[in-house]
Amino acid sequence: MTPGQRERYARQIRLQAVGEAGQESLLAARVLLVGLGGLGSPAAMYLAASGVGTLVLSDFDRVEPSNLQRQIIHREADLGELKAASARRTLLEINPACQVIALDWELDEAELRREIRKADLVLDCTDNFASRFQLNRIAMAEGRPLVTGAAIRLEGQIMTSLAHGGPCYQCVYPGELENQETCAIEGVLAPVVGVIGTLQALQAVRVLTGHGEDLRGVLMLFDAASMEWQRIRVPPRPGCPVCGGH
Repeated sequence: MTPGQRERYARQIRLQAVGEAGQESLLAARVLLVGLGGLGSPAAMYLAASGVGTLVLSDFDRVEPSNLQRQIIHREADLGELKAASARRTLLEINPACQVIALDWELDEAELRREIRKADLVLDCTDNFASRFQLNRIAMAEGRPLVTGAAIRLEGQIMTSLAHGGPCYQCVYPGELENQETCAIEGVLAPVVGVIGTLQALQAVRVLTGHGEDLRGVLMLFDAASMEWQRIRVPPRPGCPVCGGH
């Protein structure tokens, strides 16, 4: 690390759980973040601030007025702009040393697989089960850790899936889900996505600094109405088509 990096990340380096070795791991890391909405906004901002060396942002939507209530990486002046480009600009303002790559088109299966293979970790900040299942399937096949978050109304959940032993996201939701609820229909309280997105960044940092096993098989549920967390230990599901339930 350079003297400037030691100064910038001094508060993290002081932590026994990070230290210089952990900070160097963050600086060398490449993270793929899919979805620059309510979850991806705080997750990306904290990862950039924490010193993750390369952030690859995947989102093909444009910024709309209804996004601004919770998608804090975007501004009023960004309305109509591609979210990947808007987010990239914000992240470079936070940390100019972070390499930010914006992918502003919908990745096909082959492109997504290539990006996941190049990444050290994947953050799933999408808003639908089809995308979550796809990311989980490819990440497990490529041996990449995956941090999946979701939020709706006053509720949120987060799970980190690690390869080579499971469990994975598909162990929690084994079948195809229909009639999916959406924030557009059900609504969502802005800070709830902030809580879950921030926790996604935290779990990503923990994995990248060598503490991933502590998160294996842990599903966390958040109820903002009662301000309570529920921690559920998820076992590998026997016969899971993605992780095998080993």
